[in-house]
Amino acid sequence: MPTSSSRGGSRLLKRLPDEVAVFVRRGDQLLICHRVAEDYWHIIAGALEPGESHAEAAKRELREETGLVADPEPLGLTQRYALAEAMRPLYSNDAREVVVENFVVEAPAGWEPILNEEHDGYRWASLAVAADQMYWVETRETIAMLARMSGAVR
Repeated sequence: MPTSSSRGGSRLLKRLPDEVAVFVRRGDQLLICHRVAEDYWHIIAGALEPGESHAEAAKRELREETGLVADPEPLGLTQRYALAEAMRPLYSNDAREVVVENFVVEAPAGWEPILNEEHDGYRWASLAVAADQMYWVETRETIAMLARMSGAVR
């Protein structure tokens, strides 16, 4: 559960150190979105909310960020990354790493996302091109795994 702190009379909830990543596929293409605040290309991702399972968070993030209502399938790949010192104030005091559960979903033919305010653009890319565009190494590793699973050569 996130903890709260008081700052200037307002309560701030700390982020849970659990996240989901959702890889949206359409055939041999992968949806990549440009994140406004961070200025990089990424897949659909976000943190769990209190009381939410990874599967519930994946479904919610997918709907919130793209408008697609679907049940992403777990990839069976859990990743962890060390929490950067600058990010620690956003999390509980004992958080030292973030756990990411990865999911995949097939988008319907002809479907295009309706992006939320977190993104200012998107494109469909081959797995190889998508991997080259990713900022985070963990995301590139998961795309490589998707390529192996689909028999695509990277």
